Amino acid sequence: MENDSKVAKIADLVYAKQSLSPVRWVLAVPEGSSIHSAKDLKGKLIATELVNVTKKFLKSHNVSAEVEFSWGATEVKVASGLVDAIVELTETGRSLRANKLREVLTICTSTTQFIANKKSFADPWKKAKMGQIALLLDGAISAEGKVGLKMNVDKDNLERVLRILPALKNPTISHLSKSDWLAIETVIDEKLVRMLIPQLKQAGAQGIIEYPLNKLIY
Repeated sequence: MENDSKVAKIADLVYAKQSLSPVRWVLAVPEGSSIHSAKDLKGKLIATELVNVTKKFLKSHNVSAEVEFSWGATEVKVASGLVDAIVELTETGRSLRANKLREVLTICTSTTQFIANKKSFADPWKKAKMGQIALLLDGAISAEGKVGLKMNVDKDNLERVLRILPALKNPTISHLSKSDWLAIETVIDEKLVRMLIPQLKQAGAQGIIEYPLNKLIY
C-alpha cells in the first residue's frame, strides 16, 4: 500500500467462493446494448457498490456519466432497464449470463487483504502475532484443492510407483518393520486422485489412504 495509507497490508489472501483466483469488478450491460467501450458510457447511468472506483475509472477515460450507489440486486436493475450499465463483482460470470448481461470490460481485480492499523503494526509483539495469523491463513488457502496420500510398497515396485506419483517436492519415503517394504507419503491435487489411485494399485501400491488437509505451509 502507499505510504500515506492509514493501514498496513500484512498479506494478500487470494481466494474466492469457487476458486483460488482474484475476483473482478466488471462493467456489464444488457446483451443487446449499444455500449461496447468506455467512451460509449457518456451520459449513461451506472449502478454499483464500487462508486468511487467507478468514478475514478470514468475520469481516467475522460468520460462523463452518472454513477449511483446500488444497495444490492444490481444485475436486476440493468436487466429491467432502470440503469444503462452496472459495475459488479464477478468470479465466473455465471450470474451475469443468467441475467442476460454482457461483460464490456474489467474495471479492476480484487483480492481479500489482511490489514492492520499502522500503530498496532508498529508494535513488535502485535506484528509478530499478525505474522503468525497470516501464515496460518495462507496455509489454509494453500491446502484448498489438495489432499494427502499414504501407501505401502515393496522395494521391487518402488520405482514404478514413484514414476506415477506427482508431489510438491519429493515424496516422503520411510522403512517399515519388514525390511523389503516402504511407506510413501505425499501431497497432490485432489482432482488427480480419481485417476491416480487405480494406477498406483496396479503399480504395486497397497494400503492406500487419502486424507484431507487443513493447512499446507510451504
